[in-house]
Amino acid sequence: MVNAVLPSTIDDYLAQLRRALRAADPALVQDALYDAEEYLRGALAEQPGRPQREVIAEIAASYGAPEEVAGIYLDQEVTVQRALRPPPAPPARGILARFFAVAVEPRTYGALFYLALSLATGTFYFSWVVTGIALSAGLSILIVGIPVVVLFFATVRVLSLVEGRIVEAMLGERMPRRPVYAHRDQPWLARIGAMFTDPRTWSTLLYLLLMLPLGFVYFTLVTVLLATSLAIAVAPLLSVFDDVVVMLGEFDLTALSPWALPLTCAAGVLLVVATLHVARGLGWMHAQFARHLLVRRPTD
Repeated sequence: MVNAVLPSTIDDYLAQLRRALRAADPALVQDALYDAEEYLRGALAEQPGRPQREVIAEIAASYGAPEEVAGIYLDQEVTVQRALRPPPAPPARGILARFFAVAVEPRTYGALFYLALSLATGTFYFSWVVTGIALSAGLSILIVGIPVVVLFFATVRVLSLVEGRIVEAMLGERMPRRPVYAHRDQPWLARIGAMFTDPRTWSTLLYLLLMLPLGFVYFTLVTVLLATSLAIAVAPLLSVFDDVVVMLGEFDLTALSPWALPLTCAAGVLLVVATLHVARGLGWMHAQFARHLLVRRPTD
């Protein structure tokens, strides 16, 4: 149902669109608001001599009223999510079946790869932010420092989008596909002030800085657990070769008694599956952490 009170300004239109999407995913709301504001300001700039009320009224008839646009975005989101969602695995019955089912879930290996990659991405993010902050602070006393600050914060927003796409692709969590709209017609000082007063600017910087220690923990935990569990699982199979030795600390896993080899292999397989559960859980927790720091809430 179309709202009886038609918007007369861009802010009114965006406010009504935000209210119509109040129950939607915040990442979807950010995308919808960006697209609408981009379209509205572009249409208004093409007709500089006309009152804003008339232009907005025409746009509401062509582009769509806020409620109509919200409905289109919600319908498209359902369609896209259905297309991107991996095919559901057959329902597992029993505790053991549910325990081993993690090994056939695509998101498990996406999370595993993300955690292994996080050390490299975290190192890059940390280096970029520290260098950018130092350079911006050093040049801020000069005129040339103003565009450097704006450029640095612009790259931070780009990195936020890139990280969001990685999180969505590997961890399966919906992230924004559009940045927060930047008013290009504002003067430099106003744009800098908007960046400094936007809470998402600082939460994004915090996220990028924390990715280095988190990436180190993720990479170390996953590689140690995976290497240890795989070594225990394959050691009995390698014991048939006299020149192969698999050491776990001070223990030679290939020199165990024959009766202990099947038990060792079974224990290794269980540890591998348990490692996959740990990776899946860490991936889910990191996705929630990323949403909390990188996604702008509709009330922000």
